[in-house]
Amino acid sequence: MNESTELIIEILQSLGIDTAYRTESLTLLENGESRYLRDLKLNLTSTLTSEHLTAKECALLGLSIAVNNNNTVLTRFFTRYAHEQGATAAETAEAAGCASLLASNNVFYRFRHFTQKEKYTQLPARIRMQLMMKPVTGKEFFELLSLAVSAVNGCEMCVNAHEDSLIKLGTTEERIFDAIRIASLVTATGKIIF
Repeated sequence: MNESTELIIEILQSLGIDTAYRTESLTLLENGESRYLRDLKLNLTSTLTSEHLTAKECALLGLSIAVNNNNTVLTRFFTRYAHEQGATAAETAEAAGCASLLASNNVFYRFRHFTQKEKYTQLPARIRMQLMMKPVTGKEFFELLSLAVSAVNGCEMCVNAHEDSLIKLGTTEERIFDAIRIASLVTATGKIIF
């Protein structure tokens, strides 16, 4: 067995899935004995820890991004990991709900931003957002989830609004930066394993 196959087996075992599992992308990396597999393994591992976020927060961020990216394998993994870190069913549901809500907001507000037409800012959004009103994970962490999803979805207006809200809530820039780092790594992992 070559090193690439060994690394893939380690990654799959850490995700709790069958070691025979392969995607086309994973097979390309394996057949090419890509050095990237070591990075992939280390990057996935680094989504689970942070100096500025708890393990539960890392797990819920990973879950929200996996749901946003429609990644079944990573959604299952981060759900399991979140529960292992003490997350409740309500908190994991909120992470999933945040991904869905922000997907709609990101499309809507990105459209407003792109068109730059005053008329569109005057029309009501008519998007229900009760989930944002009293989040079970707390206002600050819900804003952090919202920022991470918005960054992945590329909504400049939403990223700026959520980052501003977080700063006003007293969130450190290191905490914000780590949330985005985790979101980027979960997204990258999801390009290979899904």
